[in-house]
Amino acid sequence: MNMMVTGMAQERRPFLKMNGLGNDFLVWDARETPLRLTPDQIAKLGDRETGVGFDQMITVEKSPAGADAFMRIHNCDGSQVNACGNATRCIGRLLMEESGKDHVTIETNAGLLHAYATEDARVVTVDMGKPRLRWDQIPLAEEFADTRAIELQIGPIDDPILHTPAAVSMGNPHGIFWVSDVEAYDLSKVGPLLEHHPVFPEGANISLAHIFAPDEIRVKVWERGVGLTLACGTAACAVGVAAARDRKTGRKTTIHLPGGPIGIEWRESDDHVMMTGGTEIEYEAEADLGTLAFEKTGPGDADQDASAAADLKAGASA
Repeated sequence: MNMMVTGMAQERRPFLKMNGLGNDFLVWDARETPLRLTPDQIAKLGDRETGVGFDQMITVEKSPAGADAFMRIHNCDGSQVNACGNATRCIGRLLMEESGKDHVTIETNAGLLHAYATEDARVVTVDMGKPRLRWDQIPLAEEFADTRAIELQIGPIDDPILHTPAAVSMGNPHGIFWVSDVEAYDLSKVGPLLEHHPVFPEGANISLAHIFAPDEIRVKVWERGVGLTLACGTAACAVGVAAARDRKTGRKTTIHLPGGPIGIEWRESDDHVMMTGGTEIEYEAEADLGTLAFEKTGPGDADQDASAAADLKAGASA
């Protein structure tokens, strides 16, 4: 299967539907033919009832910096964001499969990111760079000397529902609340309040995190501009950094998200955060940019796996 398909000049354009541990994406190849969609069009495509449905829309473009590609990221509400770890793994996989290389560089609005192949072609490691830990780098609306636990709470002063989150930026801002049970809170209700809290001038991704075993953390995420999500790569990185920074864990952790586990290593040698996790191509499709109607045109990983299993079974019984 040709994983990257070059855009056509006509109104019909091919795309891939992908996901990283359930965090799902619509991926366009716009390296040869530019793609311009309005925020309203993106939101319509992102609608899970009437459109394709996705957490983020990814546009792969030529890199002004000379990297293998530039990755533009829009949330399903049409807003543009600077970083998405799961999408970086997905695009890294596509570029490596296309080029035959075991390492590619992806330019984003958050900087250059490096993706590396593993023994399993569907599992990719991404160097997410250094976390940003100062209050003005995250950014926060006011100065905090220590961002391991900032003054913020939801609920009554004498009995807050959630309080004193850690704050980290992985190219986008994150607030991490340490809890004893991530399911004990209705994140669909408190998430929007915290995402738009005045202390986060650019909004924030909100995570509930529970350390349930040595270097094992269960995490639930309200993603800025998206809502509840099965997985968020930058949130996994931010949680791993926050846990190690507060000496709650070591520098290598497994972050268990609803969509599956992600391996995080905050390297001591250079302070870079390495993220390793799976990717999946769900299907190939084609969309009419005028009507935004779409149709599937090719199989995904699961279909190929099923076909291979059927061939194996048929061969065994022959």
